Amino acid sequence: MTTSQVSSGLSAPFAAVALLGNHGAVALLLTLFMAVTSSSSAELIAVSSVFTFDVYKMYMNPLASPEQLIRVSHIMICVFGVVMAMFACIWNAIGIDLGWLFLTMGLLIGGAVFPAALTVCWKKQSSNGALFGALGGLSAGLTAWLVTAKALYGELTITTTGSSYPTLAGNLASVLTGLGLTLVISSIKPDNFDWEVTRGINAPATEGMPSSEPSSGEQSPPSGVQDWEKHAACTENKNPPKLTHNTSCQIKNEEQREALEDEAILEDPTLLRGAFRFAVVSSIVLTLLMDFIIPMPMFFSHYIFSKGFFIGWIVISFIWVFCSLAICALLPIWEAKTFFVDFWKELVDGRRQRKMVVAGRS
Repeated sequence: MTTSQVSSGLSAPFAAVALLGNHGAVALLLTLFMAVTSSSSAELIAVSSVFTFDVYKMYMNPLASPEQLIRVSHIMICVFGVVMAMFACIWNAIGIDLGWLFLTMGLLIGGAVFPAALTVCWKKQSSNGALFGALGGLSAGLTAWLVTAKALYGELTITTTGSSYPTLAGNLASVLTGLGLTLVISSIKPDNFDWEVTRGINAPATEGMPSSEPSSGEQSPPSGVQDWEKHAACTENKNPPKLTHNTSCQIKNEEQREALEDEAILEDPTLLRGAFRFAVVSSIVLTLLMDFIIPMPMFFSHYIFSKGFFIGWIVISFIWVFCSLAICALLPIWEAKTFFVDFWKELVDGRRQRKMVVAGRS
């Protein structure tokens, strides 16, 4: 493989063809198609939502009807899809590959990393701090990137601007400048955001609604998740159902349980504190491992892999991939195993009933 082929992201196709032949090429093509379509779909919906609700509805037509919002959303999806295709054609025509884009992407968006993170983590961050932090980080990143490429290589080309040291300088300048500007500007004139505003976004409106007190003979719904079993009976049957495979009743009970869990979390957000602690600890540990503990000593020591070390590195990489597969693909299926079992039994029961009806008619 040439350097250009590696930078273009063709390592995986070469490996798949070398290991599995034409079947490997077909399998990788399907994988890439699924990955590209899913990521593109997410980008299209995200950008469309921003333009529809944060631009059109906020500033252009605050009284827009749902039909108008849907129409604008569809239009923006088409527009941004065309824009994405145009940029892809431009990059390909001027010789910019995936490697160049990956290296420079950090300095383009790095300035907004800490402003965006502090927006949801720090109540004293101001709007000016977030805005000027992102724009200042972008300016600093672009400047450091181009200046470093010119100083080291004497010219600005796709090759020099895509080198490691210029992009490293741009990424660091972008991220650190965005952080510094956000902290300084927000500290000069801090905000004091009330988090109850965000917690109440999905809260049901109670003003002007009829009283939710149960009438005589009706059982009041439980107020907490721990009591959901007491209220899990189907509406047709006031007595709790036995643990049979009555699928319709089980589905209704499951929906009631999930609704009660959501209601309890809205009433008491501290129920998410355990998940929050797990997310914070795992994020910090993984960041330290991947960005500092493992790569920094190897970089400063200029260590060259021995054969045994390289084999160990590959083994760890495979273990990491299989663990990720288990967590992201297999664990959700295991957690939803009850649903799949009930769904299959419902299909079998429905098929048996149809056969009995057909047999009875004949």
